[in-house]
Amino acid sequence: MEIRDIQSFLTYYENLRRRTMKVVACIPPEKIEWAYMPDKFTFGDILRHVAAIERYMYAENAQLKPSRYPGHGEDLAVGYDATLQFFNRAHEESMAIFASLTDADLQKECLTPADAPIRVWKWLRTLAEHEIHHRGQLYVYLGVLGIAGPPLYGLTSEQVLERSLPIVGEQLDADAGYQGISAGQGKA
Repeated sequence: MEIRDIQSFLTYYENLRRRTMKVVACIPPEKIEWAYMPDKFTFGDILRHVAAIERYMYAENAQLKPSRYPGHGEDLAVGYDATLQFFNRAHEESMAIFASLTDADLQKECLTPADAPIRVWKWLRTLAEHEIHHRGQLYVYLGVLGIAGPPLYGLTSEQVLERSLPIVGEQLDADAGYQGISAGQGKA
C-alpha cells in the first residue's frame, strides 16, 4: 500500500485504531500489569509501548526529527485509567502531527532510529504494521486468560466457515497436486 495523500492515511489509521480499541476494551482493569511470564511485556507495557513509539518515534521522525522514545515503563503511566489516558493522549498528539504533514512531506526522507533513510509515507506504513503486531499480542494475552477478543471484522473464523460454500473437488494448488477438501475437514 502506497500512501499518496495524508488524508487517506489519517482515515485508514483511525479505522485501524478503532479496531485496536475494541481489543483494549476487553482487558480487565485488574490485569493491566499482568504478563504470561516474568520479564515479558504486560498489557500495560504493550499499551504504553504502542503509545510512546507512535508519538515519540514515528511522529517525531515524520517531522524529520530524531526519535525521543522514552520506553514503556510505569513511569509513563501507572494503573489502568492512567495507562488508557496516556494511550489516548499520545494518539491524539500524534494524529495532530500527522495531520500537519502535506502530501509533499510524505515523499521526503526521514531517518529511522537505526539511521536508515526511509520515505515518510513508508515510515507511516510501518507504524500501522507495528500497531497491528501488538494488537495481535493483546489477542493472545486475552486468550491465555480465557477471554475472547472481538472478531476483527464482525465474524469469527467459525462463523465464516458456517456461512461458506464447500470447496469439494476444486483444485486449490495445482503445483502441489492438492485436490481440495470437504467442508469441515482439516484445520489451519
